[in-house]
Amino acid sequence: MRRSLAGVALAVTSMVALSFLIPLGALVMSLVKEQSVTAAEQRAAALAPVLTLTTDPSALRESAAGLDATEHLVVHLPDAQPLGDSQAPAKLLERAQQGRESISQAIPGGWICLQPVVLRGDRVAVIENFVPDEDLTRGVKSSWAMMLLLAVGLVGGSVLVADRLGAKVVRSSKKLAQASHTLGQGNLDTRVEPMGPKELRDAGDAFNAMAHRMTELLAIERELVADLSHRLRTPLTALHLASERMAGTPESARVEAAVHALETELQAIITAARTPLAVGPMGHGMRSAETSTVQQAAVTGQTAGPRCETADVVRRRTAFWAVLAEQQSRSCTLDITQEPTAVSLSDDDIAAVVDALIGNVFSHTPPGTSFGVSVVRTAQAVELVVEDSGPGIPEPDRALSRGSSTGSSGLGLDIARRAAAVTGGTMRIAHGPRGGAHITVAFALAPSLRQDRGPRGSRRRTGWWPRKR
Repeated sequence: MRRSLAGVALAVTSMVALSFLIPLGALVMSLVKEQSVTAAEQRAAALAPVLTLTTDPSALRESAAGLDATEHLVVHLPDAQPLGDSQAPAKLLERAQQGRESISQAIPGGWICLQPVVLRGDRVAVIENFVPDEDLTRGVKSSWAMMLLLAVGLVGGSVLVADRLGAKVVRSSKKLAQASHTLGQGNLDTRVEPMGPKELRDAGDAFNAMAHRMTELLAIERELVADLSHRLRTPLTALHLASERMAGTPESARVEAAVHALETELQAIITAARTPLAVGPMGHGMRSAETSTVQQAAVTGQTAGPRCETADVVRRRTAFWAVLAEQQSRSCTLDITQEPTAVSLSDDDIAAVVDALIGNVFSHTPPGTSFGVSVVRTAQAVELVVEDSGPGIPEPDRALSRGSSTGSSGLGLDIARRAAAVTGGTMRIAHGPRGGAHITVAFALAPSLRQDRGPRGSRRRTGWWPRKR
């Protein structure tokens, strides 16, 4: 925009300057020429009275030298040699003598002025004054240079003023764009100081109002989530009482463990929802400064923000689901690498991914369908693989769209996809060796592990099988 405004100012001012410079240059040249010719005619006219008094050559030479120091003033006496170096063409001189006509016109090399003077005895003398070309244009070039310098100054000044005005507009636009980008990254405290033209100031005010309204809406949504989660405490308490009544039975320990885990997750949701923080990469509470720090760390390679060991979280969450798998006669295998598996996500984020993927197995495959969970370490990523022996996913691309999958909201796979994207990873859906779905979620390694991978460790396999009843 700055260049465009400066270019427009340069073009407009240049056209205006040229429209004045060309006529002014021609006018200056015409005035200088006219002044030189007029002066020559006046000198010739001033010498005419001397001829009426005397025709003495010495007196005439002295008078001519007093009027014209350049010795271009020549007197042509009848029947005598001209007094001076004549430049007049013979035809013009004869015309002035015989026709007694004053002549002033251009000739090769300059301008000639011929003034006839009638002497006694009806004789005619002619006064000649020659003006060379350099005298006709003396001072023209310096005048043109001054006008050109003035025009360049005016053009340069207009371009400078346009550039300063454009810089103010561009600076305001850049700040507004930067604030929009920062807000899109999750920093809800971002505001702009309205500046620049009225339209940009209005845009800045509208941006601030939008950001404030977004913060209010998110706060309302978080409170609603907290309230809805808190309402689940009532049926959870009933489950506690039921588990107490079941004390002493083989199922009581498992029910109590499941209820305790559910209560822990519910408390974490309520705590996160009621914390007055900005929304983090995966929807958990995170302060605005922390959000921007995490995103910057992913680019610069520095260690910052949340961090967890993927293997530990996967092992813990798979153990939780193994209880339900045993009840549904599902065989479950767990294959986890011994290498460090740190990623730039919180434990809750990884747990949400594991729960979403394993939960899909329970929701979309019949009881008795086996599944496996594995964590593999590669050079730049940690891959979480969940596969089953069910019917598989017929449309993998469509399954990643929220609400478009038949019989499913699509939220589970979308949670996994967004978690991978936050770290710079990917998600793939394919048919696995078990015959069913084979889902691979690749999380980019934490920055501290990307430079030094170290030796590859062994993997430990753990299996759960349904107990014989």
